Amino acid sequence: MANLNIDSIKERTFDAIVIGSGMSGGWAAKELTGKGLKTLMLERGRDVKHVKDYPTTNLYPWEFPHHGVLPMDVQEANPIVNRCYAFGEDAAHFFVKDKEHPYVQEKPFDWIRGYQVGGKSLMWARQTQRWSDFDFEGPARDDFAVDWPIRYKDIDPWYSYVEKFAGISGNRDGIPELPDGEFLPAYPLNDVEAYFSNHIKTNYKNRYVISARCAHLSKPNQIHIDQGRTQCQSRTLCQRGCPFGGYFSANSSTVPWALRSGKLTLRPHSVVESIIYDDKLNKATGVRVVDTQTKETIEYYAKIIFVNAAALNTNLILLNSKSDRFPNGLGNDSGVLGKYVAFHNYSAHIGGEYDGFKDWTTDGRNPAGGGYIPRFRNVYKQETDFLRGYASGFSAYRFKQHNYDGVGASLKENTVKGNLGPWYVGSHMMGETIPKESNFVTLDNKLKDDWGVPLLKISVDYDDNDEKMKKDYIEQLTEMFTSAGFTNIKPSTNHQAPGLDIHEMGGARMGNDPKSSILNKWNQLHACKNVFVTDGACMTSTSCQNPSLTYMALTARAADYAVGEMQKGNI
Repeated sequence: MANLNIDSIKERTFDAIVIGSGMSGGWAAKELTGKGLKTLMLERGRDVKHVKDYPTTNLYPWEFPHHGVLPMDVQEANPIVNRCYAFGEDAAHFFVKDKEHPYVQEKPFDWIRGYQVGGKSLMWARQTQRWSDFDFEGPARDDFAVDWPIRYKDIDPWYSYVEKFAGISGNRDGIPELPDGEFLPAYPLNDVEAYFSNHIKTNYKNRYVISARCAHLSKPNQIHIDQGRTQCQSRTLCQRGCPFGGYFSANSSTVPWALRSGKLTLRPHSVVESIIYDDKLNKATGVRVVDTQTKETIEYYAKIIFVNAAALNTNLILLNSKSDRFPNGLGNDSGVLGKYVAFHNYSAHIGGEYDGFKDWTTDGRNPAGGGYIPRFRNVYKQETDFLRGYASGFSAYRFKQHNYDGVGASLKENTVKGNLGPWYVGSHMMGETIPKESNFVTLDNKLKDDWGVPLLKISVDYDDNDEKMKKDYIEQLTEMFTSAGFTNIKPSTNHQAPGLDIHEMGGARMGNDPKSSILNKWNQLHACKNVFVTDGACMTSTSCQNPSLTYMALTARAADYAVGEMQKGNI
């Protein structure tokens, strides 16, 4: 019996454990297995294999029972996730339904999740921008949050490293606040977008409209072909899963790459209840897992652990990992675990029309979505009554307007004919929110999920800084649209709850001082050196760029450091 027990422990022991299989977890698995580590990847959801498990990817609109629209009873049963733009009949199977995994909202928060191998990398919007030192220096310069322990030079080579593998399309635009990267050919702006770009460049200082940078293989290199991926077909059906691997996802890229190494064991249906800490050894020794199908509790062991469960779930796991040494959560000597959660403010938009370029329209689809306006407020100096700033999307489009008058043959003729309408232009705001102690997550004292894990309680909200920023966005974009000759300009704001941006960050932030942060400059717990956090939970501030590229780069960097420290015998 003793030998059986020893054999069982041996089978459950690895060099490394990765919690989560999404954007950053996939990179952790790729890097650790690539360096020779026997790695266990734990995913709380089901397995989703590239191509095989994309059931709607090649369906025509008429092949959907409800023509792409979810039945009203499904929408009404899921008021939270139904607000997400990608939650439709073609992709609903990739989203967590409201009643399946409850949480507690002390304040309204739309928590959009994807519990499966690949996580939300299957459904993300694929926008990828680097941060600059204007972002990493922001907290120290503007006196909020805590100073980032890294600067752009620390992550620059890792941005390049992940960009080459993932495949990022874009132009080298030469904008200091938005550093250039290792790009595949950019998707071009259409004529109206290009006109607006030229107008802004001519009439405004330090403002730009560029082709949006996105994780699509506009022209694949050999490294992408080696992954089994091929050129993006510009279908813009990405949330269904792409059978071509045309956009980057963990399913098409990092996870199968790690599996091919022979070093990765992938275990879906595995909710991580907590990380096991040994008070005598002064380190984490493994994780405690609940099998979602059998409800069996199993322990797995490893020398290093990467926590990549997505920002809020990573906070949940760390908060629930209690021991005599850490009664308030693993690594939580500072007491800031779960605090200073932030997000992106997407609650303002503006639209208009343009009377020019009447002889032109668009053909095909642009996977990048059009243009991108990098942050231009408070970059070189503080110039407004709010901290930080916002980026913006920008696109122009035109479509046929149809006449539905008539009966029979005349109705058919009018419907088919149609005439091109005006050019429509639109923009949406992507604002940086300020991490605050009053924005936090914690564990509910009474309520638990089906696997005995406490429910996460979320208390996150907007503030006056967000309102001032939103007002400025409307004013500035209205002025820019007017200057460009756009008409019928209609700004709009809404009161969508935080979370619908799907960019929640923080709670286990990086910092130089263990008294005010959880992680050091290597994404390593200050107080538990063999545990690393490289997903959104690690972020000290949010900037206004889409964050996924930064998660990837931080993960590759931390994995390289972790393996080096293992080889030196330091962890």
